[in-house]
Amino acid sequence: MTNPSGQKAIVEDLEKQIAELKLQPGHVAREEIARLQEQVDSLKAGTAAGAKDAWTRVLLARHPQRPYTLDYIQMLFTEFTELHGDRRFGDDGAMVGGFARFNGRPVMVVGHQKGRDTKQKLLRNFGMTNPEGYRKALRLMQLAAKFSLPIITFVDTPGAYPGIGAEERGQAEAIAFNLKEIPKLRVPIISIIHGEGGSGGALAIAVGDRVLMLENAVYSVIAPESCSSILWRDWEHKRDAARILKLTAEDLHQFKIIDEIIPEPPEGAHADPQASAAAVRLAIERHLHELDALSIDELMRQRNERLRALATFINED
Repeated sequence: MTNPSGQKAIVEDLEKQIAELKLQPGHVAREEIARLQEQVDSLKAGTAAGAKDAWTRVLLARHPQRPYTLDYIQMLFTEFTELHGDRRFGDDGAMVGGFARFNGRPVMVVGHQKGRDTKQKLLRNFGMTNPEGYRKALRLMQLAAKFSLPIITFVDTPGAYPGIGAEERGQAEAIAFNLKEIPKLRVPIISIIHGEGGSGGALAIAVGDRVLMLENAVYSVIAPESCSSILWRDWEHKRDAARILKLTAEDLHQFKIIDEIIPEPPEGAHADPQASAAAVRLAIERHLHELDALSIDELMRQRNERLRALATFINED
């Protein structure tokens, strides 16, 4: 649990980051400033996890002390060896991945990574991946398939980076290619949405045999603020947008978009990261054991059925 003095320090740090980001150019920095200011306001108002409405879940998913992908990797895996680059353009700090051991077993881990302070936020591009990041992720997954290693992905991004350079280098094509190629990999794939699951930027590494979601994570086609901006021409209706988008774990489990909700500590994953990691470990162990029991052909058959069930097809004569 975050004590009052600790919460005050978090607020002060966020306000410092806001001041620093105001010196940075570009709309992405402006959007991050707005998101951080929302966090500051909610912390000052004492927003609690107990509220459990959709907008509160959004704030909890974005909590500045919530564990990020590298935190989970440190708590859950051993011998993590990070691999870099897409062998086409460069490396992307917003996407991390590499070989590791889970309970002594070799696996491939891939996930989005955000930054905590201003320097890290800029280095990680606010958790928004460029095309080279998605191509790196696919390269690592294909490498895992070559060596028959299970793949575990961690999803936490506001969305794919919308910059001009990203579009010039084929952002949409990179995401679409991942969606086409990942289902072909003949190894178990488990995806964990542990923070924000933003649109295609999240979906590009969330194609799995099992998609798990932490209790206070969110998963949506668009951020509530952007949805509010489109529908109401301002951000003031973001709470209504969050409710309408059905982005909570409970909503998505009901729609069968995800397979399991992983419980969090009462105040959220940030209140007790070790307990949150322990719950994630148990879920991975259980689902990995279930997938190991399947033949490769059965694994692929069930994966195909799962993906096809995400949409409804109607034949009209």
